[in-house]
Amino acid sequence: RSWWARSGVVLIVTLFAVTPFVVGNYWTTVLIYAGIAAAGTLGLNLLTGFTGQASLGHAFFLGVGAYASVVLTSRFGLPFPLWLIGAAAIGGFIGGCVGPFALRLRGNYLVIVSLGLVIVGQHVFEHWVSVTGGLTGTPVRAPVAIGPLDANALVLFGCTLTRNQGFYYFVWVTVLLLGLAARNILRTRPGRALQAIRDRDLAAEVIGVSLVQYKVGAFVVSSAYAACAGAMYASYARYVSPLDFTLFLSIQYIAMMVVGGVGSVAGSVIGALFLTALPRLIESASRSLPFIAQAGGSGGITVFSLNQALFGVLIIVFLLAEPLGIIELWRRLKRYFLAWPFSY
Repeated sequence: RSWWARSGVVLIVTLFAVTPFVVGNYWTTVLIYAGIAAAGTLGLNLLTGFTGQASLGHAFFLGVGAYASVVLTSRFGLPFPLWLIGAAAIGGFIGGCVGPFALRLRGNYLVIVSLGLVIVGQHVFEHWVSVTGGLTGTPVRAPVAIGPLDANALVLFGCTLTRNQGFYYFVWVTVLLLGLAARNILRTRPGRALQAIRDRDLAAEVIGVSLVQYKVGAFVVSSAYAACAGAMYASYARYVSPLDFTLFLSIQYIAMMVVGGVGSVAGSVIGALFLTALPRLIESASRSLPFIAQAGGSGGITVFSLNQALFGVLIIVFLLAEPLGIIELWRRLKRYFLAWPFSY
């Protein structure tokens, strides 16, 4: 609404457009996975950050979306975007079946139920061999193409892009659309109802908010977002395995939400970018860190173990020091300069 805000939008769009041509193939891949994580974190934030329904079951819905894309493309031959919409719809339907549990459970009890969902899902993914391929996994052929626009060979201004560059634009345009949808949901009556339920569900029910409608609806939308992210992951990776959708993946998404900002759409994207890039930076610097175990060596800890510990430490630090995440640090900095020289 101001000159600075409009200039900031132009700058962000410009950086978004030129990034895959500047950072190289490796970091373009990292940004693709960050975009997929941002889509899933948006869904988790709608459920936990805005509705107050804590969940550890996000990895299950990511897996549902991934395997739904396999079935919709290999068995039914659906083109893009029908397989993406179909995967999101299947995830939303299953979320709607799980949602009624949230009506009778809250807090730690709901967390335990969602943890059980991940365990059951892991069992199904490993043993439904005809769909998932079992522990050996299954290849994915989910093309991203609409007419002449093909993410595998996208042509812009007469220049043919690489597959990574094409998927980069596909993923982040999808994240933009999902983010705009989330912002518009939150600015409407359903969004205000979700936040009222988060703050005090009994008081919200007294003033006429239907807990059945909005709690189940939050699970549906959150699960659809997660399934959409899982479908994009499967399409890009071209191979999925049950080992991709474990409890640790759910913890990663919780860390992204907490570090980026609970109850913030922009915070979901920032947290996904930060915690997707950080392990890669640690991996790149691992050779110069004396406490990291090198290949073929002994002693120290592995990069994977360090990243696991780091996610836990970041969750604890941000919950204690800044519960509203990185986005709140940005808001404080902005308020400081807006109020200067009267800042304190």
